[in-house]
Amino acid sequence: MDLGLTGQVVLITGGSKGIGLACAHAFALEGARIAIASRSAENLEAGACWLQQQGHAVHTVAADLRRAEDAEAMVRHVEAALGPVDVLVNSAGAAQRTPPFELTAAHWHAAMDAKYFTTIHAMQAVLAGMGARGRGSIVNVVGAGGMVASPTHVPGGAANAALMLASAGLALAWAPRGVRINVVNPGLVATTRMQEGLQAQSRMTGETVDALEERLRKGMPLGRLAQADDVARMVGMLASHVAAYVSGAALTIDGAVTALPH
Repeated sequence: MDLGLTGQVVLITGGSKGIGLACAHAFALEGARIAIASRSAENLEAGACWLQQQGHAVHTVAADLRRAEDAEAMVRHVEAALGPVDVLVNSAGAAQRTPPFELTAAHWHAAMDAKYFTTIHAMQAVLAGMGARGRGSIVNVVGAGGMVASPTHVPGGAANAALMLASAGLALAWAPRGVRINVVNPGLVATTRMQEGLQAQSRMTGETVDALEERLRKGMPLGRLAQADDVARMVGMLASHVAAYVSGAALTIDGAVTALPH
């Protein structure tokens, strides 16, 4: 299926690794013009090198999206190099997973900065331009932790839940100006973030990380853990004309683990 993304400018925050890098690859395969952003210059270099090895050109920009001014500078930089942003994918930021009895006030503030505000700042930096042009698509990679509570992910889950509501509200507000905003909520995905979560759970329960991971794998209804590419393909579809009438939606990608109507 042709997603009609050829030549479109796609900016992916958190695009240097994990789900964000998989999204960059998926959009590049569709012929889009790609820019990836990250706080880490080292990660950006590694991600760009991998994409180039796959035969794809990529533009990189370092930005700390916890600061609104960095988000605005990021968008100005990308648009000066590639043109107006047609698609924004927010995959940046993840709250540290922490056993509940280790939580402090700082953990709660850090979780909002890491996930909620990074995404809000990036959206705010593109919305006015998209609205003025009468078109644009935003896909926020949030997480199933915003729907189903986990003892090791309470601050992060709360940030995710807030971001889901903000995404839906902004989708409603900007729809008359031609801007669509959607959310994807991955469950467990085989990335370094999953390993961090297993380590936190191991500290809480005393089980080994290997034992916890094996139990997770056996409990997956589809018989395997999700890969980053599984999420990236759905992000591409939601961003494209194929989903032209989809906005304000939240799509769970967890292989039927929650199996709830949405």
